[in-house]
Amino acid sequence: MDGANHPGVSEFLCLNLCFGLIHSWEIQLLLLVFSCVLYVASMTGNILIVFSVTIDPHLHSPIYFLLASLSFTDLGAFSATSPKMIYDLFRKRKVISFGGCIAQVFFIHVISGVEMVLLIAMAFDRYVAICKPLHYLTIMSPRMCILFLAAAWALGIIHSLFQLAFIVNLSFCGPNVLGSFYCDLPRLLRLACTDTYRLQFMGTVNSGFLCVGSFFILLISYIFILFTVWKHSSGGSSKALSTLSAHITVVFFFFGPTMFVYTWPHPSSRMDKFLALSDAVLTPFLNPVIYAFRNKDMKAAMKRVWRQLVIYRRIS
Repeated sequence: MDGANHPGVSEFLCLNLCFGLIHSWEIQLLLLVFSCVLYVASMTGNILIVFSVTIDPHLHSPIYFLLASLSFTDLGAFSATSPKMIYDLFRKRKVISFGGCIAQVFFIHVISGVEMVLLIAMAFDRYVAICKPLHYLTIMSPRMCILFLAAAWALGIIHSLFQLAFIVNLSFCGPNVLGSFYCDLPRLLRLACTDTYRLQFMGTVNSGFLCVGSFFILLISYIFILFTVWKHSSGGSSKALSTLSAHITVVFFFFGPTMFVYTWPHPSSRMDKFLALSDAVLTPFLNPVIYAFRNKDMKAAMKRVWRQLVIYRRIS
């Protein structure tokens, strides 16, 4: 990835978070405050979930292990794009180096691949808990949870390396204006000097197939679970449906923008830019809100951990 591959470009210009529609300094300041609050709240919520599951013995179960893994991944999702986005709100010229752009592409796709597998693992966990409750602890053993986590990171890294393989030998000689506030493969391919129609198609197939395939696996599994709950309707069905509704909400928030970005035939549309913002900023924030604050056990554990942290801080 030396200078010969991109002789005319050493940096890329990022799009303003306002998408070029708003130039008022007051609005920029409001966006800065909003972004900082959202970033701090998301980081705090996800860190608290990870600590609660790690420390509290009441949460040492497969579903909470997977939830903590998802929250840890969301920390990376927010950190891959949000700090640079917030920093750019201070600057008139919003640029990112070529190396920084490649790093963003790598980490975004690693995290996306990991989250897809974790969401499938959580759906499988709910399927076993609802459809095969007597065999739950046997099937969802600690070994199975570790295998899910290892598979998630392996798939994420392999998927991301495939994405980088599409870029490594391209030449970038201008223009260098990205269509978003962060780097991603489709936007970089459109800036290359050479004809990249084949690479764009391969990139769409790679990301689109992974995303759409994972979404349909989840959709089919949730339909099967809902059918089982309906067929064996009992007093516990409402609790099961409440748990499933949280999972389904997260799935649609995650896959909706991602599928649009990688499968829509007109990726330069304004809707694509707003969905990119949702995928990079809102989804990692909503995951702890949807999962943690609708779960009594999680809320109780987070309160206990928070009290322990406050007591420890006073003692120290």
